[in-house]
Amino acid sequence: MAMIKCEECGKEYSDKADKCPNCGCPNPAFEREVVHLVRKGKWSTGRLVIGILSIVLFVLISFQSCAAGIGNAFENQASDSGSMGFVLAIMMLIAGIIAVCTRNSHSKGVTMLPTVFYWIGSLVAFGDAGIYKDLPIWGGLAFIFGLVFVYAGIKTTKD
Repeated sequence: MAMIKCEECGKEYSDKADKCPNCGCPNPAFEREVVHLVRKGKWSTGRLVIGILSIVLFVLISFQSCAAGIGNAFENQASDSGSMGFVLAIMMLIAGIIAVCTRNSHSKGVTMLPTVFYWIGSLVAFGDAGIYKDLPIWGGLAFIFGLVFVYAGIKTTKD
């Protein structure tokens, strides 16, 4: 614990205190720490929520992709929408795991890394939907998730 000098009254007090016990002048270092924690919490929580949502969507998209693949096989179609849906699901899973594991990172590159996987999955999804009509919707959601991570990367600062 270090002692700091109050800007108002000149008396010394602990650097861990939120204000001077003598005159009530706020501790500027304490205020910066609180602001930093609030800023970190917002983006960290957002990345965690999107990451978990992506992992859950992996399961849903995988099952739908299997159903679309079986439908393609029964109808003797040359469509590969089931396979493309599964590729999208894998990209969402990878991006979701990275998002959860790196949610507290202050690196812009690491923050934007899930974007690469979201956008690859999005491109695959828009390629060939075939009978799998939900595939463009999931691809659009993956694209939006990627945009959120780009924005989070831009807003991420090294404090």
